[in-house]
Amino acid sequence: MAELPKRKVGIIACSGEEMPEGTVTRLAALRVLESLRPHETVTICLPLFLAGGEGDRAFARFHPTIAVDGCEKRCAARGTEMYSGKPAVSIVVNSDRSKDSSLMGTARRLTAMGMQVVDDVAGQIVTHVDQLLDLKRGRQTGQPATGLEILPEPAPRQAPCSCGSGIPVTTLQVAGREVTFIALPFIFEELHQAGKQPDESVQNELMQAVKIYNSVPDGNEAAYAHAVMQEYVAFCREKH
Repeated sequence: MAELPKRKVGIIACSGEEMPEGTVTRLAALRVLESLRPHETVTICLPLFLAGGEGDRAFARFHPTIAVDGCEKRCAARGTEMYSGKPAVSIVVNSDRSKDSSLMGTARRLTAMGMQVVDDVAGQIVTHVDQLLDLKRGRQTGQPATGLEILPEPAPRQAPCSCGSGIPVTTLQVAGREVTFIALPFIFEELHQAGKQPDESVQNELMQAVKIYNSVPDGNEAAYAHAVMQEYVAFCREKH
């Protein structure tokens, strides 16, 4: 199939600013993004995601995503599931209601306990990132990986954003309404290089590839196939 960008894990953190758990989620996510797994993770902006950021939504549809929420409202997890699909992992900081969250400090200033929770949550995220990408740590020493192993490569100055994931987003008219597709240029390029002409003979193969990265509702496949085929025809014309 088409050679898509390197697979990474998206981290989408709670935006709650009225409680310390929200601060914990953001600090833990930043620690992973900037120090612990900077080359395997990107950040997804929850407000932009919910407002309709197609780059973020496309990334979350193709790459595994970890939602880190401060409370059982699970705003990050539910928003991800609503617009892109169920996150691969959902972490809730205050999943144990018996714990007094005030011991973590305030949203503006965490206590030593609050910072320890940041470390714990960052460790959970790292463990899931490694599992999702099937990363094997400690191979050279023969020792098991430690959850908070810092990579030898220098961390970037800023946490990379999913907007720069390199996954193209295309909006097509399907049965009179706009539908967003991801990865169409990659799919088209592979078929074109294989000498596949834009006619009915390639339609089934084309739609099978499209369905890997996009959801096609039952009963609408014919309309989707027509729109995608028209786009592939235009793509091939531009190549000549």
